[in-house]
Amino acid sequence: MKFLSCILVVLFTGIGCQQAPDENDEWVELFDGETLSGWTLIGGDADFYVEDGMIVGNSTLGAPNVFLCTEKEYDDFILEFDVKIDEGINSGMQIRSHVWERDTTTHYLGGNGEISLQSWPAGRVWGYQIEVDPSERAWTGGFYEEGNRGWLVTLEDHEEAQRAFKKGDWNTIRVKAEGNRFQTWVNGVPAVETTDALSGSGFFGLQLHGINNPDLVNKKVWWRNIRTHEL
Repeated sequence: MKFLSCILVVLFTGIGCQQAPDENDEWVELFDGETLSGWTLIGGDADFYVEDGMIVGNSTLGAPNVFLCTEKEYDDFILEFDVKIDEGINSGMQIRSHVWERDTTTHYLGGNGEISLQSWPAGRVWGYQIEVDPSERAWTGGFYEEGNRGWLVTLEDHEEAQRAFKKGDWNTIRVKAEGNRFQTWVNGVPAVETTDALSGSGFFGLQLHGINNPDLVNKKVWWRNIRTHEL
């Protein structure tokens, strides 16, 4: 059985984010640097492993979008992580995310601005995603909803945030979620400030995007220094 979800309006979008506070206490490391303890794989088979103190995601031909997700759920928080990604693929960090309990159809807004109906199978991850985008578009730090409404806030008109991303190098992403308000930073540069009321809590998840191009096999994403401060 399928149902049609409503599009919730993103109430406010802005790029004039204030600098995130520098909380120095009560940070919790989500990755111990040696194992994937506390994380679980959702969405299919994928090649996630630990190497030299990093979580590595290795692209596999024909695999769907797969997510390495925290076993714990979070509501209000500041999240920080370092990410590096090969060109040709993209990734993202899920926040306040869930799994569809039944087959679902939703309205979806693509990056081209077109709205369509998309169907998602039971067991599919859905929820807010902070984009990691090494393409020329450079929307890293953008606010997307995986497995549901699609793009909520792009970086199309935010050149400073686009320039903040460093291709082929480590990038520090910071996310603040408090109530219905969300903020993101890319290497200290404000990227998104917006409000949305769909999900108040959920898991974190590292996305390994599905690929169908043989030339992209074994392209990788690396994560390190994943930590959160609950508010």
